[in-house]
Amino acid sequence: MSTLLFVLFLPLGTAVFNRLFGARIGKTATAFVACASVVGAFAFAALSFYDLSDRVPLARHVVTPVYTFMTLGLFKAGFDLLLDPLSAVMICVVTGIGSLIHVYSAAYMEEEDAGEYARYFAYLNFFIFSMLTLVLAANFMVLFTGWELVGVSSYLLIGFFRGKDSAADAGKKAFIVNRVGDLGFLLAIFIIMSVFGTLDFAAVLGHADKLGAGTALATATALLLFMGAMGKSAQGPLHVWLPDAMEGPTPVSALIHAATMVTAGVFMVARCHAIFELSPTAMQVVAWTGGLTALFAATIALVQNDIKRVMAYSTLSQLGYMVMAVGLGAYTAGFFHLFTHAFFKALLFLGCGSVMHALHGELDMTKMGGLRRKLPVTHATFLVGAACLAGVPLTSGFFSKDEILLMALQGPHASLALWAIGYLTAACTAFYVGRLVFKTFYGETRLDHHHYEHAHESAWPMTLPLVILAAGSLLVGLLGLPRFATEWQPFEEWLAPVFSDLKPFAGGEAPPALVLWLMGLYTATVAFFGWLTWSWFARRNPLPDAVAKAMQPVHQLLWNKYYVDRFYDAVFVRGLLGYSRWAWRWVDQGLIDGAVNAAGWLAESAGDFLRNRVQNGSTRQYAAFLIAGVCLLLGLVLACKGALCCH
Repeated sequence: MSTLLFVLFLPLGTAVFNRLFGARIGKTATAFVACASVVGAFAFAALSFYDLSDRVPLARHVVTPVYTFMTLGLFKAGFDLLLDPLSAVMICVVTGIGSLIHVYSAAYMEEEDAGEYARYFAYLNFFIFSMLTLVLAANFMVLFTGWELVGVSSYLLIGFFRGKDSAADAGKKAFIVNRVGDLGFLLAIFIIMSVFGTLDFAAVLGHADKLGAGTALATATALLLFMGAMGKSAQGPLHVWLPDAMEGPTPVSALIHAATMVTAGVFMVARCHAIFELSPTAMQVVAWTGGLTALFAATIALVQNDIKRVMAYSTLSQLGYMVMAVGLGAYTAGFFHLFTHAFFKALLFLGCGSVMHALHGELDMTKMGGLRRKLPVTHATFLVGAACLAGVPLTSGFFSKDEILLMALQGPHASLALWAIGYLTAACTAFYVGRLVFKTFYGETRLDHHHYEHAHESAWPMTLPLVILAAGSLLVGLLGLPRFATEWQPFEEWLAPVFSDLKPFAGGEAPPALVLWLMGLYTATVAFFGWLTWSWFARRNPLPDAVAKAMQPVHQLLWNKYYVDRFYDAVFVRGLLGYSRWAWRWVDQGLIDGAVNAAGWLAESAGDFLRNRVQNGSTRQYAAFLIAGVCLLLGLVLACKGALCCH
């Protein structure tokens, strides 16, 4: 219990400390406190992982009650933590990669004043705490608490630069779009509470069949849960917030895109797989949403020139891969890609930050070129990350992507159409990665002489995390080698207790010939697009411009991101503003204010009438009213007496 509490609350404690005192103690002390807390959390996370591995597989499920909020009959609401193989991997990824991003940030954010520097690290540590709360949750209440805290902290970090309107708008966009998904998540929790009478994972997921296999209730619950996942993991049509999240500092982009927020949806679907497995319809929706999002985002990345925006759409695409995998029932494959992606995507984003740092904030790759001579460490490590993302053979991305494509053909919910989508996505990925690398680091420079001469490699606090992440990106792929090559399957065996409730797949293992054929096809595809992008972008070649001109309508469609943002702006943003103006004019001013003003006018008119016609100061009129009143009362008295006598 104490180990998990240290993992969870070390980042929270330093977040509060730096927000209160960081501006006073100076930037060096602020960075040390923030980095030390996350490194310490990683050490305790590794210790928790080791302790869990020391148990027999079926005993690797430890629930730690921390605090009970309320007990109503059989219902208990408590802050309970769950350490199992799934959460153990996640806390190591979040704190490990988070530690490297913290160290990188210490140098990257050096130009900020002490107050802003402290605010940045306070938000960053709070983000780590929020994500740890989410992945360590033992019930839906704690999971949703962490879910919402991640939303708040991401809003703060994306909109960190308070002087930029675009940053503020991006933060609001991320917050609002995620609330749409969270509405579905909350409704699913209400259904679970009404059916099971509890929110504990053990009671709900262990008896998920109460929802009824194949029933409308099971489908509705799974789809509402997935609606929440669509928001957090930026799946279409709730994907629009993620590219704009680039407005935050680059280390924030690395943290959001690599190890934390965007993986929360995939983690939640894997955690709640027992519910999703009850509905084949929901599984199909999940798989197709992921596959279409993967291809959609990869095609947009083909034409982007902003290096961070290319990485953003790449993240969207790789998240689509993960979601497609869990929708296909390949939970281990999807989670393995989440694990490998955390390393190489953090590396690539931090590499982009190093390029920006050297070029004083320049992001347009069309203005770069030849930087490998000026940034040798950044270039070498970026090349490793790009190779993993493209799926170059023997890299981690190659093994994790290949497993997903194999499961699309051979898994429990195999689909040839989804395999084709996954393959096309992989081909697009190889192209845009090659384009990014060769336009940025190779060929003749397109920078002006002053900027090129002053470009320099980043300081060691920025390059050391790059080297560590590059080594990790290459090595973690060894944990998921193909089964025909080795019987050693540590990642699959580690996660086996989490998915032990799943029925063995009747199709068995894929034939080695099929695995080798897929690997060969994928290798040939990567090699072809590597050669193509080198010949097009590593040197001056008019062909890319000619192709773009010949395919102008397609190029414009991709450049404008399929006009989805414009559609949302026209329908939802401007539509809502138009409705608000109409409601303000006709409902608020016309109906509500009109009714209030009419009541006031009536009272004022009655007062004017009485003042002018009755209370006018005429003694004779007052006497006449008095006599008339006396006569009226006398008449009433006589009438009443007559009625009583007759009775």
